[in-house]
Amino acid sequence: MYRPEIKVLDCTIRDGGLINNYQFTDDFVKAVYRAVCDSGVDMMEFGKKLVESDTYKRSEYGHWNFCDDDDIRRIMDSHECKKPPLIAAMFDVGRVDIDQLNPCDQSPVDMIRTACYVADIDKGIDLAKRSKDLGYLTTINIMAASAAIESDLIEALGQVNESKEVDYLYLVDSFGAFYSEQVTYYLNMYKKYAPDKELGFHAHNNQQLGFSNTQQAIIEGVNLLDATINGIGRGAGNCNLELLLMFLKNPKFDVKPLYKTIQEDFVPLRKEIEWGFNDIYGISGCLNQHPREAMKLRADKENRDKCYDFFLECTSTAV
Repeated sequence: MYRPEIKVLDCTIRDGGLINNYQFTDDFVKAVYRAVCDSGVDMMEFGKKLVESDTYKRSEYGHWNFCDDDDIRRIMDSHECKKPPLIAAMFDVGRVDIDQLNPCDQSPVDMIRTACYVADIDKGIDLAKRSKDLGYLTTINIMAASAAIESDLIEALGQVNESKEVDYLYLVDSFGAFYSEQVTYYLNMYKKYAPDKELGFHAHNNQQLGFSNTQQAIIEGVNLLDATINGIGRGAGNCNLELLLMFLKNPKFDVKPLYKTIQEDFVPLRKEIEWGFNDIYGISGCLNQHPREAMKLRADKENRDKCYDFFLECTSTAV
């Protein structure tokens, strides 16, 4: 589907880092940056901008949980891009100190994406406003929309719509629970109650629908799309960037650099960490549950494939 106004954001390092506490080597991050640059992807999210503390140190939680400007510059300086992607970082409400954020014109970061639940929408909007005051592009990524009380979600959408400092509003399928019909339903809701906002979509692949749901978002007019190389991401992962670029058929994209880094960097990484669909994640997605329990089970090498037991446990506690 060729639609030139569509922009693609790679969140390989940020979402992929949720698997391994952001313990990626510099060489791996450089390879991802090089592939994103050479493939013509519009934006790249390096990670989160959290607050480092005595109990939350980069030695344990990785550089890309904190996204210092110097760390990002070190990666960017490793490869000369003909047309560099816009650089993004993510705020988690309640875990940031915006006073540590440099003005945009003094930073390699172009966009601050604020992730928040409906209950924290006021705090999320405040962070977006303060980021905009420093010159950044901004997004509000409302997490777990599928689990929100609809009236509360509608109220939150209205608040975002009234906030001129928010550039993009994201529908996020946090639990990988959506089918295409629900993507359409929620996007219609977002368009109705936040009509002034450009929309983005972020899919998870718990039911093997990350790519198809992203296609559905395109059909519904969304112009900012998230994806990751080889689908890497928390639990079952995300929409595959390489598949998305081939689907979009925009001549500005070149998928070859993505497949090169998959072959050279991601195939070896799969021997160290796991991502992608399996029955455990499928169950959590179908039941619209946060994947934390599924991830915990997959980390238990003795019991990780006990999908029947997991299903019984999930359905016996479901309300």
